[in-house]
Amino acid sequence: MSDRTRPTLEAIAQQASVSLSTASKVLNGRPGVSTATRQRVEELLRDSGYARRGLDPERGGLVELVVDNLQSEWSVEIIRGVERITRESGFVLALSALGDHHRPHEEWITGVLQRKPVAVILQFSDLTVEHRRQLRTRNIPFVVVDPAGDPPADVPAVGATNWAGGVAATRHLIALGHTKIGVISGPADLMCSRARVAGYQSALAEAGIPIVEEFSAGGAFEQLVGEREGRRLLSLPDRPTAIVAGNDLQALGVYDAAAALGLDVPGDLSVVGFDDVRPALWARPPLTTVRQPLQEMAEEATRMALRLRSGEIDNARLELATSLVVRHSTAAPAA
Repeated sequence: MSDRTRPTLEAIAQQASVSLSTASKVLNGRPGVSTATRQRVEELLRDSGYARRGLDPERGGLVELVVDNLQSEWSVEIIRGVERITRESGFVLALSALGDHHRPHEEWITGVLQRKPVAVILQFSDLTVEHRRQLRTRNIPFVVVDPAGDPPADVPAVGATNWAGGVAATRHLIALGHTKIGVISGPADLMCSRARVAGYQSALAEAGIPIVEEFSAGGAFEQLVGEREGRRLLSLPDRPTAIVAGNDLQALGVYDAAAALGLDVPGDLSVVGFDDVRPALWARPPLTTVRQPLQEMAEEATRMALRLRSGEIDNARLELATSLVVRHSTAAPAA
């Protein structure tokens, strides 16, 4: 579309029967506009295909990162990756935390429209259709890192091979001689959790090992959940001799459960985690885990968003490979 046929903000204001300053307030997320007027202008911005001009942001602009939990090692790795590329590109990192939610709230989108970041990177987050439209209207590209669900085709995303990681973890235990293998999954609403469990089940099926329903547990990606569900699995009359955990924190919780029950890792119980965050290496014994390249995923997501901003690429999807890191928490089952 040529500049002559592109709608201007002045034309949008005329169509909405509002002043140019009112239309500008809506575009920039500023207060002082009624809900009905704001909705009318937003609809015209969307339906007309309006997009803010200016593809070359000044150095020093913001790249906004949205994470779920500032305390988690997972989020720390994502922050490191985004910050590195942001700094190298001459921009500044702005950070938002969602807590236990996987979808940004209305206050967040209002703030983003006011801050006018160069790009937005989201951990897990599921943007609404309206939020996606608002960001595109303002020419603010966004990329999701490790999306919570299966994002629409028009949502750029960077993930990891979670299914393959679940397969690799389970095959490793099977190769050691384990046939009674439990699994603790992450939250059921996260695609990565479901993919890891599906990989675990596929590896069992491949080896001809039946899936035992009572060997399955799940919950949040937290150490306390690993301990709680680990205690339950290890208290079964015919308990698992190995457990695949949804992430490293859950795996460390399984360590706690084993210790409380007088079981040795890996003498009595083998444990495999997922992510390979720093505590996995510090654990005693050091944790066998599936390395998810979190920092690299964040770096690629940031590069992707900046390329989207400059028009170098269209919407894109990327999956980075996971890899098994064998340490000392796995061994052959006791005779």
